[in-house]
Amino acid sequence: MRPPVVLQPDPARTIEGLRDTGYDFNTAMADIIDNSIAAEACLVNIFIELDFEGNVIVQVADNGYGMDEADLLNAMQYGSKKRPDPHSLGKFGLGLKTASTAFCRCLSVISRPDAASPVLKAQWDLDHVATAGIWELLLPDPTEDEIRILNENAPNHSGTIVLWEKIDRLLKVYQDPAGVHARNALNKSINELKEHVAMVYQRFIDKNDHRASSLDIIINGEVLKPWDPFCKDEPNTEIVAQQKMAVEVGEANDAFFEVTAYVLPRREDFIDKDIAKNARITTDRQGIYIYRENRLIHYGGWLGMYVKDTHDSLLRVEFSFDSKLDDAFHVDIKKSRIILDNELYNWLKDQFLPAPRRAGDQRYRKGTNKQISMISKGAHSSSNSSIAARENDLHMANVEVTDQANNEVEITNKKGKVRIKLAIKEPAREDEVIIQPADSIDDGLLWEPCLINMHHGVRINTGHPYYHKVYVPNLASGVIVQGMDSLLWAICEAELGTINEATKKHFQELRFEVSKLLRTLVEDLPDPEMGNE
Repeated sequence: MRPPVVLQPDPARTIEGLRDTGYDFNTAMADIIDNSIAAEACLVNIFIELDFEGNVIVQVADNGYGMDEADLLNAMQYGSKKRPDPHSLGKFGLGLKTASTAFCRCLSVISRPDAASPVLKAQWDLDHVATAGIWELLLPDPTEDEIRILNENAPNHSGTIVLWEKIDRLLKVYQDPAGVHARNALNKSINELKEHVAMVYQRFIDKNDHRASSLDIIINGEVLKPWDPFCKDEPNTEIVAQQKMAVEVGEANDAFFEVTAYVLPRREDFIDKDIAKNARITTDRQGIYIYRENRLIHYGGWLGMYVKDTHDSLLRVEFSFDSKLDDAFHVDIKKSRIILDNELYNWLKDQFLPAPRRAGDQRYRKGTNKQISMISKGAHSSSNSSIAARENDLHMANVEVTDQANNEVEITNKKGKVRIKLAIKEPAREDEVIIQPADSIDDGLLWEPCLINMHHGVRINTGHPYYHKVYVPNLASGVIVQGMDSLLWAICEAELGTINEATKKHFQELRFEVSKLLRTLVEDLPDPEMGNE
């Protein structure tokens, strides 16, 4: 066998290729903040600006323990040595470099290990690497501004600055790089970053949350406030399931994960309108929130278990684990997602989540049904008027009440006479003598025939998904509602006109099966917009 050959990767192609590891701006900045937390900083000060020439500058300063020359060189090495603390938010030794160069062509790190030591600087310049053709890290002297910034954020203390320059992937190319459109785009990115960081590091920046070390994060002069997706301070938030599970890791059995399911109040049930608005109750925010070492690494959605559904919009699940389970959960390089093994995936999907989903759906529907009940009032007036005008001409049976208290009637039709149970109702409105919306009907039926002041009528279940998704979006259209009401009334009248002793159970079964089929058929239709999202 011939001797092995050492093949060094081409510096220019490799360092350019590592720019495309899938970071967006928010996850890239979070990776920089992770390093500050790993350095036990209690302050992270982020400054993002667009200069008069259209150059974007990103600067992250902290008062963490800082680095001497050996530590700085290790930090700047691609695939740097592992941190001694296994709980560190830094994981692969790539984040600082790949996160930064995903957006900039020049990354500088300025640091000092203590107030008495000199300030050191190291720099990856992608253009220099391409020109030199070697993995050459530059070691320029820090500027006066950089030393001043370090002193302001870490006075008489160790600290570090991460500096992005020659940023070429954050904003698109504008005709005026420093103009209003570029500035608006940058401001949008900054605002989205503030929201993202307040959510990802909520446990760190919340002074009342003692699960993580206390931290102040400032972005462009604004001290960020924590965003709690579970609204734990809201009295009407409900914990509907909670579990702490031990996991075997190698020969040890001291690793755990915790999962807690919260059902938030509907927007109108929050104690404060501002709190309700800040809760961001939308379809996109539902789902599982996964925390590694108290840092959010994934949020929203159901990891492929279910599609996002409006009925789950009040349900948020907190899933927390520590670094001992990194390998078990296949944490990715950006610490932005995990992959669950089949056993845990199936346990969450089949055993843990069904009950919380029912609870969330129940709370959602309770409020929705109340709203639909309100907006359905008067929506069937045209149908009542038009069918009532022709009711006598269209009757196919005579209905005589035999026992009103027990809803018993005798029907005479072309098949003969038959005694059945038929809902006997009073009109909720003066004009509702043919079509009557009902909050619910036994067995979850969409409709049932009835008598309303001795008129042959039909009750329509406003709590049925078909009413939610087909009727409600069309309530403003008298023609469409009238057409659907006429169809259901005609089906009921045909039932009265053809029912006999042999078929009366079949008609009831038919209504049940059709209602069940319609429930399934409308599952994928969008929910109506009623101001609750």
